[in-house]
Amino acid sequence: MKIRTASLLSVSLIFWAASPLHAKELHGVVTHVRDGDTIEVGSVPIRLNGLHAPELDTTAGKRAAEFMQNLVLHKSVVCRLTGKKSYDRFVAVCELAGRDIAAELVKAGLGRDCRRFSNGRYAKLETKGAKVLPLPGYCKPRS
Repeated sequence: MKIRTASLLSVSLIFWAASPLHAKELHGVVTHVRDGDTIEVGSVPIRLNGLHAPELDTTAGKRAAEFMQNLVLHKSVVCRLTGKKSYDRFVAVCELAGRDIAAELVKAGLGRDCRRFSNGRYAKLETKGAKVLPLPGYCKPRS
């Protein structure tokens, strides 16, 4: 019984250490784009840290998702995981060939800087047109 328990514990620790939440980087191919700020790398859902894209039920949201599909779908990315989760998604900053994909969406006028989580990383990239896109309350820094 002691051997079986030790074996199960070892296997559990291996899976724990190998899970994306405990890794620092995830390398892989984008297999699905859920919307402008959520992609799947392999089977791992990734919420792009510090980015707010409009919801899919809006015209702007559809454009943001289409832009992200054209940018990353079926391409290799590197995601630096923050160690946090948002619902079922791991939170990360992802790059395609050294380019921050969230920054690309913001520069295209299809997303906003979510300052509470980005610390202003994308603020200077926001276009005048993007600044009219609604920004949810959760993006505003806590006082």
